[in-house]
Amino acid sequence: MIKAKGVCLKYPDGTPALNNINLSVEPGELVYVTGPSGSGKTSLLKLFMGVEYPTEGSLEILGQQIAKVHEKEIRQLRMKLGPVFQEFRLIKGRTVMENVMLGMRFLNASPSRLKEDAGVALTKVGLAHKALSLVENLSWGECQRVAIARAVARKPELILADEPTGNLDKDNALNILELLTSFKDNKTAVVITTHATHLIEGQKDCTLIRVDGGSISRERTGGA
Repeated sequence: MIKAKGVCLKYPDGTPALNNINLSVEPGELVYVTGPSGSGKTSLLKLFMGVEYPTEGSLEILGQQIAKVHEKEIRQLRMKLGPVFQEFRLIKGRTVMENVMLGMRFLNASPSRLKEDAGVALTKVGLAHKALSLVENLSWGECQRVAIARAVARKPELILADEPTGNLDKDNALNILELLTSFKDNKTAVVITTHATHLIEGQKDCTLIRVDGGSISRERTGGA
């Protein structure tokens, strides 16, 4: 599902972001990527999304090599991903249902089927009753749930969530983590970046990866 060998990332100005990353993620795996702010967690997720390209090494996502020469194929790959961004990227002036369906617009399905699947996703995140509400009338936490519904409604093979608990209190943060991890199954992997390691202490059946200074310094499976 994800295979990285000797992956490095440098930004155009020469700033190193990631150095010699080696890791693998299997179908059905739950992965937490931890580390302090600025350590390279978001850069790693951008590579997984095909937003950035490795400057060295080999990176394969769902069988597709991530390299600039494969831009057309990477656009197709993104259709199999369920990204949850920090800034949500919801469209104001549109309803909750419309925002979820917009995230599914590339799927080869009838409008009625898309609406049905969007409704199922909203039910899973507890927002079915807000389907016709404009997104600008939602709370921050509700907007986050819309973003999650949009990601999972397309039934992705890989869910990628970037710091989904950043602006939440402990109880709501734990609820969001529980919600995201509930979408893991034998085919779908979930990768979540977080600096809040206290929220995942004691969790079992997960892989913990620590990124520090652009390098993976620790990788282990199981509870804390």
